[in-house]
Amino acid sequence: MAAAKGSDELILSFVQDIYYAERQILKTLPKMAKAAASSELKEAFTQHREETQGQVERLQKVFEALGKRARGVTCEAINGLIEEGEEVIEDFPEGSVRDAGLAACAQAIEHYEMARYGALIAWAKSAGRTEVASLLEETLAEEKKADALLNQLANKSINPQAFKRVA
Repeated sequence: MAAAKGSDELILSFVQDIYYAERQILKTLPKMAKAAASSELKEAFTQHREETQGQVERLQKVFEALGKRARGVTCEAINGLIEEGEEVIEDFPEGSVRDAGLAACAQAIEHYEMARYGALIAWAKSAGRTEVASLLEETLAEEKKADALLNQLANKSINPQAFKRVA
């Protein structure tokens, strides 16, 4: 029978999960930027990659605050979300339809991250780990901003172009 695990192990487990996820996202964002036709979408992916690098570094500080070595554990959820984006790139030709799919896939990734960071922040606060909560709150704010930008781009130009009817 496995040894009983507590709240500290739960926090560590989810930090390891999101650390793996962020590192995979770092690898994926340049591919998404290259595949996007919209210059605004390309720029959003490129800018968010820079933010993601900072998020990885911030997570390394979280590990330090927890007294643990920075180490990710495979996150099948993020692997699946990234795979969906790769399928959009493979299955749809460059253009507005592919861009709509890429924006949707990127938003799914942002929503996953926001859910993980939200839970971790709540747990860190409950555990009295204010430094950890503060670091994670900074990242959550960036993820929300990225999601809002993707939503704006999709609704303003990408989706209308992808779904306009030819008269």
